[in-house]
Amino acid sequence: MADFMSPERRSAHMAKIRSKDTKPEIMLRRMLHRDGLRYRLHDRRLPGKPDIVFAGRRKVIFVNGCFWHGHDCPVGSRVPKSNTEFWVEKRQRNQKRDALQRTQLLEQGWKYLDVWECEVLANDDIIRRVKLFLG
Repeated sequence: MADFMSPERRSAHMAKIRSKDTKPEIMLRRMLHRDGLRYRLHDRRLPGKPDIVFAGRRKVIFVNGCFWHGHDCPVGSRVPKSNTEFWVEKRQRNQKRDALQRTQLLEQGWKYLDVWECEVLANDDIIRRVKLFLG
């Protein structure tokens, strides 16, 4: 099946997708704040600029988009039919970069939690999971 958007429209659409302040990230932040948890955002001094930083606890949370980071859910496992090779390579690069950043964080004495977009949107008891992570 061919793409239903022209290359120009597709490019404009993809350019609007943000890396910060995504809907799942904002939803999680609101849940955490409502529960009395306070945090910093996108600390540029840390590898990967984590989405949510609990500096006093040396713990961070990454809110990953299922499509962009190749999660094993229905959205993440879907591969576009056009330009397939590009998207497969793009996801692999993202996953490699993520692994390197997580290793660097561990070496610096930080712990991390990966939260997936589908988990936040489905509200799969995510606050309980974060609280367990935070201790």
